Amino acid sequence: MSKKTLNKDNLTALGADRLADLLLEVSTGSAEIKRRLRLELSHNLGPEELARDVRKRLASLRKSTSFIGWRKRKALIKDLATQVGMITEKIAPDSPTEAFDLLWQFIELAPSVYQRVDDSRGDVGDVFRGARLQFVDIAPRAVLDPKALASRVWDAMQGNGYGEFDGIIGLLAPAMGDAGLNHLKTLVQTFEDAPVQDEPEEHAALRFLRDLRSASGTYAADQKTRLVKLCRQEIAEAQGDTGAYIAQYSEQDLQRPKVAAEVAELLLAGGRADDALHILTCADQSGRAVGQAQWDASYIACLIALGRLDDAQTHRWACFTRTLSRQHLCDYLKVLPDFDDIDAEDRAKAHALTAPNLTAALSFFLDGSDLINAARLIETRAEELNGDLYHILTPAAEALRERHPLAAVLLWRAMIDHSLAESRTTRYGHAADHLMDCAALDAGIPDYGRFLPHQKYLEALRTRHDRKASFWGRVT
Repeated sequence: MSKKTLNKDNLTALGADRLADLLLEVSTGSAEIKRRLRLELSHNLGPEELARDVRKRLASLRKSTSFIGWRKRKALIKDLATQVGMITEKIAPDSPTEAFDLLWQFIELAPSVYQRVDDSRGDVGDVFRGARLQFVDIAPRAVLDPKALASRVWDAMQGNGYGEFDGIIGLLAPAMGDAGLNHLKTLVQTFEDAPVQDEPEEHAALRFLRDLRSASGTYAADQKTRLVKLCRQEIAEAQGDTGAYIAQYSEQDLQRPKVAAEVAELLLAGGRADDALHILTCADQSGRAVGQAQWDASYIACLIALGRLDDAQTHRWACFTRTLSRQHLCDYLKVLPDFDDIDAEDRAKAHALTAPNLTAALSFFLDGSDLINAARLIETRAEELNGDLYHILTPAAEALRERHPLAAVLLWRAMIDHSLAESRTTRYGHAADHLMDCAALDAGIPDYGRFLPHQKYLEALRTRHDRKASFWGRVT
């Protein structure tokens, strides 16, 4: 390896004095590098000195109010990550109690930071979410009063406007222990018993609009109910109290398939398959509600736990015929005797060829690498293709072009026709490429059957869309 390669051995060979000079040189004009070097020097003096510097930096970040543009985003993220690293890697090993307090202060920074930066990518939030998880390692080693910690957690949950303390009860449950969790229960109960209070600075018009959209007629009451429910469920989960967790759901909540599935899974894990099945069967199954997939999975699991394998198989097949889910089909085929599974798979393919949802059927065949039936589906039902689903049809055409060129051409034509008929000018470039792909495969298609040969299709396309010059200008 070259002696000029930037690695630890080559840099060490320069010697401490030379490296120190270079660090001073590169840090000139860079507040970020200077800040990092000072932190390393502080750490060299001991965790107390480093903690003092980290606390100063956190205070500085808290006081900042200027908006952070895209040019400074990376620097901010790096700065935040550096502070977390100093707390968790440098301070925590020797002073876990100090590290816990600093980490808490760091998480409390989140609202002020989110207000100053566009976090649509989520990378700023990732730093805070990653930092929050460090409580799992630090809290058990810190010297913390369980009740005082519970009070701190409760204050955090009440002001959790940006979700910065999401899941904090579960993360700190081992540190709180039963004494802390029971005290937290008392705080939640006291809060629930107290009268509802509106935000003192909230505008009356805003309060009216919120109340208008609330379930109970009062937005503040809904917020209070949600907070109490969330806290009690997290406490119950931490204490392994399934009954207390489920008790937070109302009868109306349990009508929702997603909630019913969640509760059923808890009951099933506790060996209460009959109760789980009852919860599921009482849920609303009148329409395509959110959480139907979870409901189906829980329902099948309950049937299997109760030894009702035939019923589980029946439901798996029903799920497949409704959704064309390959997973449901695979689970169904696994338990069939030899040769029966082959007949069942043939029935599944025959059903998919005539299924109402053409796009789901196409995905079903492509996911199973069944290009023959994918091509058959396209050639049989070409008129039903939705050319707007280019994110599905484009890769499908590429998969089919070599062995089933006619099917690929029909997919490209569907996208071309849609783009021109709807005047999707932003897709004209792609449509022109698709038209050239059709021309490239023309020689390999001896018989177009009931479809127009390429030249006649091209002539018809020119007749229908002769005025779309911006499209034809792209066609070579």
